Amino acid sequence: MTYRLILGNRLYFSWSLSAWLMVERFGLRDQVNTTILYPETEGGVAAMVADLAPAQTLPTMITPEGATLSDSMAIAEELATRHPDAGLWPADPLARGTARTLANEMHSSFRALRGGWPVNLHRSYHSVTPTGDVTVEIDRLETIWTHTRKITKAEGPWLCGPYSIADAIFAPMAVRLANYGFDIHPTTKTYVAAHLADLALRRWRAMGLAAGQSSDVFEYDGPAKPWPEAIPLVAIAVADGTPENASCPYSGDPVTHLLRLDGRTFGFCNAFCRDKTVADPAAWPAFTALL
Repeated sequence: MTYRLILGNRLYFSWSLSAWLMVERFGLRDQVNTTILYPETEGGVAAMVADLAPAQTLPTMITPEGATLSDSMAIAEELATRHPDAGLWPADPLARGTARTLANEMHSSFRALRGGWPVNLHRSYHSVTPTGDVTVEIDRLETIWTHTRKITKAEGPWLCGPYSIADAIFAPMAVRLANYGFDIHPTTKTYVAAHLADLALRRWRAMGLAAGQSSDVFEYDGPAKPWPEAIPLVAIAVADGTPENASCPYSGDPVTHLLRLDGRTFGFCNAFCRDKTVADPAAWPAFTALL
């Protein structure tokens, strides 16, 4: 059983990030063939998904039977139905109901934040003073996130206990709040930090950086600042050296491209495998196993 998942530019397409996390975080990656599109350079989303009609948006998922799911919550619910043991929704009824209402509120609300402040995994910006409607939405996020953690008695960093669809849906919002310095309330600040440290989100960002498809179309017109989450390991791409490994840690194929970290040289089967690792070496368990 194989799904086809069509996503937008990893650096900017917020709902694509959510859909990918639903696959990555719940052990479904081996059942999914993923395609990344760059509609900002190819005439827009509608033109690029014309062969997926009636879909008009990204993400879009095609099920093994050929159903076209062109909505993030449709993808979420269908995956949860097909994979009941994967844990996409919490098992506890209170937590599950709460997670569902949270995910759907994110999906249908927060128009000011979503419309005026685009997600950006390429860079962040110095703190911006939010407008009145944005302030209302920032306060609303703090209210619902605090309430959720209280009633579900969540002990870890996520909203309803273990990571769920609700967290995948809110991951782009966490990035957005960090991008512009809107993570100003206590629960919000802690929750945003958890997303920025999440290895799955970091891998998505690293692949976006490795693809090298930044676009002025999505960049905010303001002074940039360093990415808010520090990268714990620093590597550089190199042209020469003797790698410690003969095969790529991801594909198992012979190495052709190299990086250097702490004086050690490692090899990869292509430039993308190397560059996604350079972007965030500690995000990749297959690579860190070599260390």
